[in-house]
Amino acid sequence: MRILSGIQPSGSFHIGNYFGMMKKMIEYQEQHELFCFIANLHAMTTVADGELLAKQTLDAATTFLALGLDPEKAIFWVQSDVPEVNLLTWVLSNFTPLGLLERCHSYKDKIARGFSPHTGLFTYPVLMAADILLYQSERVPVGQDQKQHLEVTRDIALKFNGQYGQVFTIPEPEISEEVAVVPGTDGQKMSKSYGNTIEIFAEKSQLQKKVMSIVTDSKSVEEPKDPDSCNVFKLYRLFLSRDEAEALRQRYLQGGVGYGEVKKALAEAIWQYFTPHRERKKALEEDREFVRKILKAGAEKARSVANETMKEVSKRVGIIY
Repeated sequence: MRILSGIQPSGSFHIGNYFGMMKKMIEYQEQHELFCFIANLHAMTTVADGELLAKQTLDAATTFLALGLDPEKAIFWVQSDVPEVNLLTWVLSNFTPLGLLERCHSYKDKIARGFSPHTGLFTYPVLMAADILLYQSERVPVGQDQKQHLEVTRDIALKFNGQYGQVFTIPEPEISEEVAVVPGTDGQKMSKSYGNTIEIFAEKSQLQKKVMSIVTDSKSVEEPKDPDSCNVFKLYRLFLSRDEAEALRQRYLQGGVGYGEVKKALAEAIWQYFTPHRERKKALEEDREFVRKILKAGAEKARSVANETMKEVSKRVGIIY
């Protein structure tokens, strides 16, 4: 099965990114045909500093490789290194009803939070559709907030196929309910936009500070607590085995465990979990040219697939390709 996913280089990655997308991608490379890219064109909708975007793009690739993505098992590249995606975006724009984009919640949410209402932000779902359809992706792991965009992709593909015949594979979304929304320190979805993140490779003192700031209720140590409404428990269980999570759940329900104790244990669990990857990241940062070569090689592989799709698309719509 061909699986595709991308991640924006819009800042330091946090544990919501890891459990929501990155960990799954690294696991998929062992069993499926994995296409994974750094979505730097998407990031331009919110990052206007060119020098910063270039740095964050390379940092994102380095982080992914440090966490275990293997370029020998997956196709891994930077979105802009495959220019065919821009041509397909324009073609698909002509099959995208304006009302379909106007109904997208993500655009409305970003405007409500003060983002500039420019065309790039509005047409973001069309570029995302091009990313997915260009590589004939069969399954696309997405967060709950991106589910609507996947539905837009399916609508566009169905409309195109209805006009020109079977060209695009209709992708299926995959959403893991356990990690669909990883809570941030304030209980909302963990997001750089909300400033409530816990970074994967934070310095230890900063990591401890972030974890200790997680919002909880005011129950005393002795009082029973509801683990399902506790942000600390929701995060900690991501690092625990099923038996360990159940044991902690029972301690919550019986009373006698304090939030401070669990926060300290969570901070240590995060630190230990990412320690081997932290060392790998440091080594990769000292050889950025090696990382660039990996990305260029991945882009060549991705372009060979993209070209096959664009030959067929161009023939159907009348573009001399």
